[in-house]
Amino acid sequence: MGSLKTVPGDATAPEGSGPRVIAHICNDTGGWGKGFVLALSARWPEPEREYRRWYRERAGNDFALGATQFVEVEPGLRVANMVAQHGLRPTKAGPPIRYDALERCLNEVAAKAADLGASVHLPRIGAGLAGGDWDRIEAMIRDALAEHGVHGTVYLRE
Repeated sequence: MGSLKTVPGDATAPEGSGPRVIAHICNDTGGWGKGFVLALSARWPEPEREYRRWYRERAGNDFALGATQFVEVEPGLRVANMVAQHGLRPTKAGPPIRYDALERCLNEVAAKAADLGASVHLPRIGAGLAGGDWDRIEAMIRDALAEHGVHGTVYLRE
């Protein structure tokens, strides 16, 4: 059975040993420059470089809402670029987060983590720039992890 705990700390420095996946939300416009992605880019160039390439070459790949890209940044450590935000700002239709896309991404991350024997590590995804409801997002994370028997940690910046 999977589990989710919340701790103070930095999601770019995931606790524990063994394989780990850091999951975060990306937008569907190719933009990378605000929020948690800045912390990722400060530690590793690969997630941004691969996300931008994935977006640039989107006509020939699976880049779309609900898609996830896994980028290895260190042995046993991957970053999951989850496309679950439509645009950059709220519109009349609501905030940029797309819960259906996030659910698909989280299930893919949890399945990949289970295959790797990995744990999943996240900041409070979707509740900042994407404008989502954290209680709803947290429940989605818990459900995905439980379904795949994966343990996860949410990091709260101090």
